[in-house]
Amino acid sequence: MFEFDVRAGAKMPIAHSHDAYEETIYGLAGVLTFTVDGRKTEVGSGHVLCIAHGAVHRFDNFGSSDTKMLAVVTPGVLGPEYFREIAAVVAAATGGPPNPAAIAEVMRRHGLTPMP
Repeated sequence: MFEFDVRAGAKMPIAHSHDAYEETIYGLAGVLTFTVDGRKTEVGSGHVLCIAHGAVHRFDNFGSSDTKMLAVVTPGVLGPEYFREIAAVVAAATGGPPNPAAIAEVMRRHGLTPMP
């Protein structure tokens, strides 16, 4: 389980699926627009979205305020090392866009399948 914040205007740049787990998103504050298997769903405070393993998904914050979400991964196979590795790729970009190939490599190591 992890809580995550998404700044206004931010997005998950690489659509992906999970090979071995499902992810349930609980909206805590603000609104994120998730696209799951091509279908857009807004998740706001008090809303829940279950993303089945194998479903291709991504998200965007189209709003003018930051969002806060809670994610529950079942079974709990995605750990803090994934987020540390992604943070290192972002930091290596030194203010520019992160390297998509490096992000995809980290994703694959942690059971996420990036989509072209």
